[in-house]
Amino acid sequence: MIDLPFLLAEEIEGGLFDFNGTLPLMALQFLTLMVLLNTIFYKPVTKVLDERDEYIRTTLTTASSMLVKADELAAKYEEDLSEARRNAQLKIASSQKEAQNIVSEDIKKAQLNAEKLIAEASKQLNVQKEEALKTLENQVDTLSDQIKVKLLSSQS
Repeated sequence: MIDLPFLLAEEIEGGLFDFNGTLPLMALQFLTLMVLLNTIFYKPVTKVLDERDEYIRTTLTTASSMLVKADELAAKYEEDLSEARRNAQLKIASSQKEAQNIVSEDIKKAQLNAEKLIAEASKQLNVQKEEALKTLENQVDTLSDQIKVKLLSSQS
C-alpha cells in the first residue's frame, strides 16, 4: 500500500503551519523577543556604533584640518626659508662687492704709495747722483790740480 501524505485528504495534526491557538502565542513570543532584543541589545550596540562612527568622523575631520594647517605652515616655512636664502645671497653679494671695493681702494692706495716711494727714491737717487757728480768734479779738480802741480814741478 502506498502511503502518501499529500494524497490523503485528511489533515495531520502537529505540522509545521498549524493554524490553531499556538500561532498567535508564537507570534506574541517572537514580537516580545524582538522588543526585548531591540531595547536590551540592538539599541545599545547601535548607540555604541553611532558614537564610534561620530568619533571616527570627528577624528578624521580634525586630522584633515591639522593636515591642512601643517601644509600651510610648511608652505609658509618654505617661503620664509627661500626669502631668508634670498636675503643671505643679497648680503653675501653686497659684502663681496664691498670687499672688492675695499681691496681695490687698498690697491690704489698701495700703488700711490709705491709711486710716491719710487718718486722719492728717484729724487734721492738724483740728489745722490748730483752729490756724486759734485764730489767727482771736486775730486777731478783736486786730481787735476795735483797733476798740474806735479807736472809743473817736474818741468821746473
